[in-house]
Amino acid sequence: MAALMAAMVSGNVAFASEAGDGYVPTKENLESRKEFSDAKFGIFLHWGLYSMFAQGEWYMNESNINCYEYAKAASGFYPAKFNAREWVSAIKASGAKYICFTSRHHEGFSMFDTKYSDYDIVDATPFKRDIVKELADECERQGIRFHLYYSLIDWTREDFPAGKSGHGTGRTGTANYSSYHKFMNNQLTELLTNYGKIGGIWFDGHWGQAPDFPWGYDETYSLIHKLQPGCLIGNNHHTAPIDGEDFQMFERDLPGENKAGYSGEAEIGKLPLETCETMNGMWGYKVADQNYKSVTELVRLLVRASGKGANLLMNIGPQANGELPAVSVERLKGMGEWLGKYGETIYGTTAGDIITADWGTTTRKGNVLYVHLLTDEMPESVSMKLTQRVKKAVCLNTGEPVAFKSSKKDGVTLATAGLKADTDCIVELTLK
Repeated sequence: MAALMAAMVSGNVAFASEAGDGYVPTKENLESRKEFSDAKFGIFLHWGLYSMFAQGEWYMNESNINCYEYAKAASGFYPAKFNAREWVSAIKASGAKYICFTSRHHEGFSMFDTKYSDYDIVDATPFKRDIVKELADECERQGIRFHLYYSLIDWTREDFPAGKSGHGTGRTGTANYSSYHKFMNNQLTELLTNYGKIGGIWFDGHWGQAPDFPWGYDETYSLIHKLQPGCLIGNNHHTAPIDGEDFQMFERDLPGENKAGYSGEAEIGKLPLETCETMNGMWGYKVADQNYKSVTELVRLLVRASGKGANLLMNIGPQANGELPAVSVERLKGMGEWLGKYGETIYGTTAGDIITADWGTTTRKGNVLYVHLLTDEMPESVSMKLTQRVKKAVCLNTGEPVAFKSSKKDGVTLATAGLKADTDCIVELTLK
């Protein structure tokens, strides 16, 4: 049947299911999409056994480490400084509205207590604490949405078919995807049954097999929506959304861009949008990578994502001892201070009338258009073609009025020469 159009749940944007005959999102799911889309800012946490090596989350694959030797690190994994309350508090103070945590990455190690494997944080380490449980409980206590990353591939399990990665990890068994798929669905059932309300499942690894690989998404997606109808499904497959998915993600790129090379086939669909990016250069903790983006760079990335109607999921790779890197905490604080002043121009907005320009972007909320001047050198003026005339223009950074000319024929021209360049110089336009 034709794509199901949802109610007008986000300003002038209607969320629709993508083309397909099977999936009809529930009212609860549509409400969850609206909440997710309004949030605009989330924090990604890539944490697993790989933090012990401090070489990033792809260390086993890139260095061809035997998975059984690699697994011995679990006996020494004791993140004594992990404190879920401190993590969630720092993230909440940043202005982020949700957390996405890696429940199991490609290495195959589960950061939760699972009865379907002993290779997990409770059974294989002296720490013996369920990280996912502690984070889920703390997010519930502090009012933060909790999402879970889940890897579709596994470099350790013998039943996962070798694809484009994991060839040098010493696995010797016979691949049996039917067995692996059952294991995966069993773990997802645990995650969606034992950990309270889960805002979304973030799948990764589709790109690791041939395009025609039979992943069994119909069964997996139906299971998730049956267990928690409001749980959103996203899949980092770098292509247009598949029937049954609830949001579309873009890796290291804003929607419509392909600078990182992962989004060449990813046409923008009708679902809520999210772009994920690293705070430095890595997802998992890498001790040598201290090249962190500045607060200004991070804020401008958030604003540009919002200008495209997308969320920004900003990554942090926690250290093996259980601490968030000090630099990342400092960056969170800076973003929180900015959002404390100007969050109204981000939260609950839709893509603006001008999505991308040399000087910046715009976000919209009803009859208010926020013009974000993301430049270190202020232009003499800014002209925009708008469908509505402007009644008033005010610089939010100073509270001073901004001179303008407005007409239906020519749009609006703002006199910006006298404005001071900032992280984001914002002009609020009240439209007729």
